[in-house]
Amino acid sequence: MTRPTTPTPGEPARGYWQVALLGAPFAVYTYAEPPHLPPDTWAAGLRVLVPVGASTRLGALVRRQDTPPADVPEGVRLRDLLWPVEAEPLLGPDYMALAANLAARQMEPVGRVLDNLLPHGLRALRVSFRVFDPRFPARLGAGALAALAAREPEALAALAALWAQGRMRVCAERRHEKEQEYCTVAQDPPWPVRPAAKRQMDILEYLWEAGPVPRPRLGEALGPGAAQALNRLVAMGLVRIGPAPEFHEPEACALEPDEAPGGGAPELTPEQHSALDELTLALGQPGGQTRLVYGVTGSGKTLLYLRLAERALEAGRAVLLLAPEVALACALHRAATAHFPGRTVLLHHGYQSPARRERTFTEVAAARGPLVVVGTRSALFLPLRDPGLVVLDEEHDASFKQEERLPYQAKEVAHFLASRAGGLLVLGSATPDVKTFHAAAQGAVGKVVLGTRVGGRALPPVDLVDLRTRPPAEGPFAAVTARALRDAVADGDQAVILLNRRGYAPVMYCLDCGKTARCAQCDVGLTYHKARERLVCHYCGGAEPFPKVCACGSSNWLPMGEGTENLAEALEHLVPGAGVLRLDRDSTRRPGRMEEILADFAAGRAQVLVGTQMLSKGHHFPGVTLVAVVEGDLGLNVPDYRAAERMFQLMVQVAGRAGRGDKPGRVLIQTRSPEHYCWSHVRASDYEGFFAQELELRRKYGYPPFTKLALLRMNFPADYAPGHAAVMELARTLPGLGLRSGVRVLGPAPSPLGLLRGRKRYQCLLKAQDWPAVRTLYAETRRHLATHPKIRTSLDLDPVSML
Repeated sequence: MTRPTTPTPGEPARGYWQVALLGAPFAVYTYAEPPHLPPDTWAAGLRVLVPVGASTRLGALVRRQDTPPADVPEGVRLRDLLWPVEAEPLLGPDYMALAANLAARQMEPVGRVLDNLLPHGLRALRVSFRVFDPRFPARLGAGALAALAAREPEALAALAALWAQGRMRVCAERRHEKEQEYCTVAQDPPWPVRPAAKRQMDILEYLWEAGPVPRPRLGEALGPGAAQALNRLVAMGLVRIGPAPEFHEPEACALEPDEAPGGGAPELTPEQHSALDELTLALGQPGGQTRLVYGVTGSGKTLLYLRLAERALEAGRAVLLLAPEVALACALHRAATAHFPGRTVLLHHGYQSPARRERTFTEVAAARGPLVVVGTRSALFLPLRDPGLVVLDEEHDASFKQEERLPYQAKEVAHFLASRAGGLLVLGSATPDVKTFHAAAQGAVGKVVLGTRVGGRALPPVDLVDLRTRPPAEGPFAAVTARALRDAVADGDQAVILLNRRGYAPVMYCLDCGKTARCAQCDVGLTYHKARERLVCHYCGGAEPFPKVCACGSSNWLPMGEGTENLAEALEHLVPGAGVLRLDRDSTRRPGRMEEILADFAAGRAQVLVGTQMLSKGHHFPGVTLVAVVEGDLGLNVPDYRAAERMFQLMVQVAGRAGRGDKPGRVLIQTRSPEHYCWSHVRASDYEGFFAQELELRRKYGYPPFTKLALLRMNFPADYAPGHAAVMELARTLPGLGLRSGVRVLGPAPSPLGLLRGRKRYQCLLKAQDWPAVRTLYAETRRHLATHPKIRTSLDLDPVSML
């Protein structure tokens, strides 16, 4: 921890600071304020250099205290803070409170939380100081500064004077020029590469999965021999080397005509006026407020958000507008930029380059006036001052929950921010999360309703196509669906086709031995991607060339099932000449490709858009008169209590893409279980009826909102022999521990995805009446497994995925 030193007689009393290290072990240590810098130098959220053992580390000031910790022995002095990394705190007390709140929720060190929240360049020890004085080197690195302090402590006073005079400044370490060179795939597959050019194909596959990467990292991943192959790919035009590509806003993400800010401010409908007045009252109330904006698709929620943002900005407060996906965030940013000419409107999301995200972070931290920030969930962790309005559009979307690394729910983080700042949190959706709507029904959250589409447009009728009586006749389409598609194309209209499964075929079946191709690292089926000529695992990203030889020695494979790649190919034959575009995770990997697809469809250069749930919400295409869902049952029967809710939300959202122009729309959903209760509510677009039925089922079986639900996850290397025994021992003790804590424990049991990335996975389902009981049990679990460092544990509160 800290190194004891002999106290100096007569030394004046100094304050002490808790410092969260921004690197392993992510501990919080206590340091004394140094005598060479005045006390007002230090403030919560300031990044600082501190000594740890014989090294110098980067940390963040958490909390000041007047006395040293009680466990420090008498006669021992704590080590001093070494030097601040900035003149003004980059993070600030509100940001540190947010990090502490997340740390408490997830039972993780504050330093580890900050390591997940901050851009890499702001948490890495790549800092040096430019000194304008001949007595010192012109450039002092962190290590040199620590060595100088150890050899000549009196020099620190001279440096402190230079710091105060502005003659000692922080400057970021200059990175090697080649680190600024990013390698990016420049062409979608299939790639014109000879089969024998294995190294070239390895590079293309790596970049396709990883996205743009710095040139040195590519060499580290594939070895020095990759350089020659890379140069050949660049010469062929298949790989581009240059600055990190920026993700530009898609011009095709057009807003509804009533929401488009160009050509003067649109008029609000009476319903929107009433909603704006009600939300404005909430905006001005003291203390944090939360409101649900429950509005049907096409009811003008975006315009309502922008008008409400005007009120917040007029009051001198910042605004944060969040969307669940990048394309929707870009469209919202475009609308906000046009709506607020001359005002700073920043965009932030995970597809931007690290340098761009770092610039945005520091710009937000330095801003003193009210800002408008638009982004995806990660924008919550920008150091925005005084957020008066926080909006989560499509609040029901699962993308607002992060489950990897540091799990968090964006709605909970947004609620903390709004409550602490005394701002207004607005949750908007046509199909709200059941828990959100229940909170509104109970009066815990205020509700504002937009019940009609702007312009009086009717919601499109929804018809079910029973595949048991009307089986697929043309590819995956029943005859009625194929006929409706041909009619729409013949009339010059556009159609959206949803299949929530990517790739060409989800199952590759060996006709000789009857086995399917599976991922050795995850024990799940491999999906065939025809353009890449690869069998791909959609969980770990691993890929194998195809054709391949089965373990039985055969190469006689049968592709089974359909994915979006297969569907797009079938549509080319079903409606030749119509133009078919595909929008899914595979077709949008190349930077800029998503914008191209959406722009082409919006401009009418193609009449059919096929894709996964990426196309289900937010987009406005007036030419679309038909929406067809190929496999409506996908996801309806997975082992997840939210399955019906997710299917209802997805179907209502994708149905809302039809009939948004002058012509009426039509929706066809192909299903093999038309008797499922979900479908009757989808057909009527009856959210409240679905909510009432779903709520009773959850009450009956003890699921949220009537209980707190958590997943305790454990995983260990597949070859770690003691792992299974340790988990089984835990299974014998955990139910008893849970009983004493007031937690019902189901498991441990193998996860539905029992092997993932070479690690065996187990999980426990925990049910309780409050979160402290769950955290108490989790702490006991970690203590129980402390002797098994190879077993990783994590706690997912209110999980979105049960897999």
